[in-house]
Amino acid sequence: MLKFLPFAFKNILRNRRRTILTVLSVTVSLFLLGVLLAVYAAFYAREVSSVQAQRVITRNKASLAMVIPEYYGEKISQIDGVEVLTAWNWFGGTYIDNRPEHMFARFAVEPEKIFQVRSELTVPPEQLEAFLRDRQGFAVGSSVARRAGLKLGQRITIKGDIYPVDLELVVRAIFEGKEDNESYFHWKYLQESLPKEWRGMVGTFAIKTRSPDDVQRVSEAIDNQFRNSPQPTKTETESAFVLSFVNQLGNIKVFLMSIAGAVVFTILLVSGNTVAMSVRERINEIGVLKTLGFTANTVLWMIIGEAVVMALAGGVLGTAASYFATQLMRDVVVNFFDGLVMLSASTRRCMRFSHGLAFVFRATRVVRRFSTNARSASEAAICVGGAPAERTTRFAR
Repeated sequence: MLKFLPFAFKNILRNRRRTILTVLSVTVSLFLLGVLLAVYAAFYAREVSSVQAQRVITRNKASLAMVIPEYYGEKISQIDGVEVLTAWNWFGGTYIDNRPEHMFARFAVEPEKIFQVRSELTVPPEQLEAFLRDRQGFAVGSSVARRAGLKLGQRITIKGDIYPVDLELVVRAIFEGKEDNESYFHWKYLQESLPKEWRGMVGTFAIKTRSPDDVQRVSEAIDNQFRNSPQPTKTETESAFVLSFVNQLGNIKVFLMSIAGAVVFTILLVSGNTVAMSVRERINEIGVLKTLGFTANTVLWMIIGEAVVMALAGGVLGTAASYFATQLMRDVVVNFFDGLVMLSASTRRCMRFSHGLAFVFRATRVVRRFSTNARSASEAAICVGGAPAERTTRFAR
């Protein structure tokens, strides 16, 4: 069948405008589908390491915007199965301006415990010691340091927005790790800087259990202990806590999959209609080919070859565009799309194959409709006049 590939290429170029528009439609559709699936994977299909599986987050049951008393930490630490915990309080604020390179997560933590809870992060011992000694010490991830141009010993100012205070900090440590887009400063320094009426309250506690098997039991024990208190708690895994931010926007999972389904359905219609139009224009030529001895299967595979070539062209362009787009999203919107994953090679092949099937499905139906009746096709070939004959000659070349 490979000897008929020249036929496929020549027929693709017969109507260049239609071919270009078809390839572009596949490209745009696959680009949208690739980006949507990448965002979906970032939110709902992230790999959880064994260390992350040991961590839970405790917050106010009513809302993320509500706080809980600091003394809850002492009671939680006494529950069987809890290895270590730390205050993990979102500060927000602004560093210089709101440009992407200056936007990163800032947490007030207990410095002697944070790297025990986040044990997958590594920091040089001398830098960790400097961070522990300096009440204004600031520890940043390597990605943050590179993006924002931060260096050891550099003094910076974080202007408060949630909290009515500006923090003067000194970069004392730069840590490495898979998720190094965060930064930490001393919880006590924040407490000392706040007005008295703001002190003694925590946004969340980050807790590391002894093993992943203890997570469910510890979570239930924490929430049961404070069930009847003025500030009841909600304890959930780290991945569930991250998704709670996303769920505030609505049912993102249904939204993303609905759009992806609409995109796939649209490309099925567009690509199928393109192949159908191409075949309808060549009914007489198909009849000539059958008169010359071409079987129905041979003609079918020639049409399928055209569809596959266009599908592959659009697939390659769309996949490349979605790859670079998701890379850009990961670099620019680091905090929101942290962990954004690129489409794997298998996913890309499946997506190209699915679009190829769209062409093949419609092409098969059209070709079989016009080629099963050999007698009618032969009669059509006999009736071929001057102008159709010229088109047949171009097809045969």
